[in-house]
Parts: sequence; structure tokens; C-alpha cells
Amino acid sequence: MTTTATTSDSTSTSASGGTTDDPQASATGGHGRLIALLVASAFVVILNETIMSVALPDLMREFDVPATTAQWLTTAFLLTMAVVIPVTGWLLTRFPLRSVFVAAMSSFSIGTLVAALAPVFPMLVAGRVVQAVGTALMMPLLITTILNVVHPDRRGQMMGTISIVISVAPAIGPTVSGLVLDQLSWRWMFWIVLPIALLSLALGAAWVRNVTEPRDVPVDVFSVVLSALAFGGLIYGLSSIGESASGHTPVPVWVPLVVGALALAAFIARQLRLGDKALLDLRAFAVRTFTIAVLLVAVSMMALFGSLILLPIYLQSVLGLSVLNTGLLLLPGGLTMGLLAPIVGRLFDRVGPRPLVAPGAAIVSVALWGMTTYDTATAQSTVVGLHVLMSIGLAFMFTPLMTSALGSLPPLLYSHGSAIVSTLQQVAGAAGTALFVTVMTRVSVARTAEGAALVDATAEGIHAALMYGGAISAVAVLVALMVRRPKVADLPPAH
Repeated sequence: MTTTATTSDSTSTSASGGTTDDPQASATGGHGRLIALLVASAFVVILNETIMSVALPDLMREFDVPATTAQWLTTAFLLTMAVVIPVTGWLLTRFPLRSVFVAAMSSFSIGTLVAALAPVFPMLVAGRVVQAVGTALMMPLLITTILNVVHPDRRGQMMGTISIVISVAPAIGPTVSGLVLDQLSWRWMFWIVLPIALLSLALGAAWVRNVTEPRDVPVDVFSVVLSALAFGGLIYGLSSIGESASGHTPVPVWVPLVVGALALAAFIARQLRLGDKALLDLRAFAVRTFTIAVLLVAVSMMALFGSLILLPIYLQSVLGLSVLNTGLLLLPGGLTMGLLAPIVGRLFDRVGPRPLVAPGAAIVSVALWGMTTYDTATAQSTVVGLHVLMSIGLAFMFTPLMTSALGSLPPLLYSHGSAIVSTLQQVAGAAGTALFVTVMTRVSVARTAEGAALVDATAEGIHAALMYGGAISAVAVLVALMVRRPKVADLPPAH
């Protein structure tokens, strides 16, 4: 199927991902402005996924709520993402790009305003939920757009830019919130973001043009319900595992996990039966390159989010650093990923994925095993060095894996492929967080019961959690050897 779009400079684009006149124009001409706007907008909305974690103590005091209640600011955000993202494949197939963008940024802006003004805690949670709807729409929208307008020979470079959004935005969220909270109240985290979001909305309304061909595909309501139960149940269950390890959870963890698993099985069966009318077209997994790359993306996200939750705990609870200093120490890793992503993208266009992914996986594994040596006397420079090393490894993995996975799909599956990747990122992030926090908590509680000091017990718990992370990363090194460049036969045909 050929998709034709008209941009502000009247450049015609085919669904194969390139202009009919100049393969590079799609990345540098009229589409360059569109991509820049989408990247900037996606960065802002994804940043909010982790920006609230450092502010929880302040919110607990102001609204007089316990930690288990305050945690709903993050849990509700993740649950909303898990419910909305699987639907984006259908939304991006059914509606024009401009309409989806305006809906996404409008939702995010409204949610930001509600959160900034929130007089009571439930209203703050509601604002975060509305924010999350916009956030869930932006990432698949950005990926689908790039797949449609960028020629395959330049996708590595452009996906490197996307990697900045995927990996760097969540990584620097705690740093940004730490800097804001050091001088201002938590409400300023929303007031600072709001004008940026409104500017993106205004520019998008003026600049964004459709680059896909909407198709009148009916939505299967039962699939939507199953999707919400499946991914919502799994995310909530995984997020609750850490709380249950310390004895605090509103419902038994097995309940949402069992409901999620059963609903997921029913959801998969229904999607395979629906075929072209599926809410989330799982035929993408029939492409071997896509399946292997997505598996490694999931493992990478487990390592990223697991370390993002453990390192602040280690720096504050074991080394005794302030929130601001913790954020600043984690900043070099996030910046390293951001600086390397475009470079890795250009390398991918030249050499393909395997020469980048395999060394990257090995570097991540070395870094995680190095982190298992952390104790109460570890130097801050060692923590920063290993975090930067892990960030380098992840930078060499994210861009090639994303490009290989999505570049191996036919145009008809672009929107569904991007929705699948975004959904699995959320599930993998929650799984990584649950694994690391659960192991850390159980070991810490056991050591405290044996009479160990809290600092020593926490350090031992973190050591045990990182041992699991190291083991998982070792498996990833082996799987990375199976990654290959998308075959020409798998790519959209040239027109």
C-alpha cells in the first residue's frame, strides 16, 4: 500500500519511508520540522513519567497521605499508559496524524494544568491520569511518523534521535525534579512544563500534516476491554510486588497478576482470530528480526528502570546523599545516552545492528556486575563511572534494536509495531522495577531481622538485586548475537 502525504513544502512521500524525489529530503526538508516538533513534544511528555518520584516525600507531608497512597501518582500513570498504548495501533490506523497529535498534547496540557492547581490529592492523581493519556499516544505517534517519512537508509540516524526520548527522558526525570524541588515547590514541576506543552500544541496545530492514509477500521470493543484487563492487571500486579515484600499492599499481588495473565491469553487469542481487524496486530511477531529485537529491548528496559529505582535508594539510604546531589550524580549517565544516540544511529546505517548490539549488551552486563560490588564505603566516582558505563552499553543497544525491529515490518504494520514496542517497554519497565525492588526489600528485611544495621541491610539488599540484574544481562549478551539487519524482503518495497 502506498501512502501519500502533503507537507508544508508540498513534498510527496511514499509509505516506504522516503520522498519520491530525494531519499534524504524526508529527514532534512519539510519533514525535518515535523520530526523535530514530535521529538521535542515526546521528550517533554515522557519526562513526566519519572519526574514525580523524588517529590513523593513533599507530597506526603502536604497532603498528609502515607507512602502507599502517594505511590499512586506513579502507579496510576503507569496503569493509564498500559491501558491506552495498545489502542494506539488502531488509533493511528483510523485517524489522521494531526488529529492524534492535537488530542495527545491537549490531554497532556489539561492534565498538567489540573495537577498544578490540585487542592487535594485525588485531583493530583486525576491530573496525572489525564497527562498519561497524552503521553501514551505520543511515542507510537512519533515512531509511526518516522517509519513513514524517513527512507530506510537513514532510519538508524533518526531512530537514534528517538532513543534520546525513550532512554534519556526517564533517566533525567529525577534530576530535573531534584533541581526544581531544591528551590521551588512541587507545583512548579507542572507550571514549568505547561507553557512548553501549550507551545507544542499550537505549533503542532499549525505544522503537523498527515503522513499516513487513514483506513476505516472498526474497533473491537471486547479487545479493548481485554487489553485493559491484561496490561493494566500485569502492570498493577508487578508494581505491587515491591510493596507486598514490605507487607503493604491493598490487594493480594496474585489477584491482578492472575487476572492480567488470563486476560492476556484471551487477548492474544482474539487478536490472532481477528486478523486484519485486530486491535493490536500480533502478526508482527511472525517476523523473526522483530521478535528478537523486541525481546532485547524489553531486557534493556528492565535494566534501565531497575537501576533507576535502585540507584537513588542506594545513594540516599546507603551513602546518605541529598535528593539534589543524587539527581546530579545520575545526570552524566542520562547525558551520555543522549550524546551517543545520534552517533550510534549513524553507525547503524553503515554497519547494521550486530556489531553495535552485541558489544552494547556486553558493556551493560559488565556494568551491572560491577554494581554488585557496591557497599557502604563505595566512592561516588565509582557509582557515576559504572552508571555512565551502563548508559554507554544501553545507547549501543536501543537505537539498533528499535530500528531493526520496526524496520523489518511492512508499512501496514508500522502503527501496530510501534504500539507493541511501547506496550512491552511499559511491561518490561514494571517487571524490572518489581524484580529489583522485591529482591532488595526481602533481603533487607531478612538482614534487619537478624540484627544488621539498616544501612548495611539496605546495601546487602541492593547487592542481591543487582546480582539478578547481572544474570539477566548475561543472557541478553547471548541473544544479542542473533540480531541481524532487516532483510530487504522484509522492508517496504521501493516506489
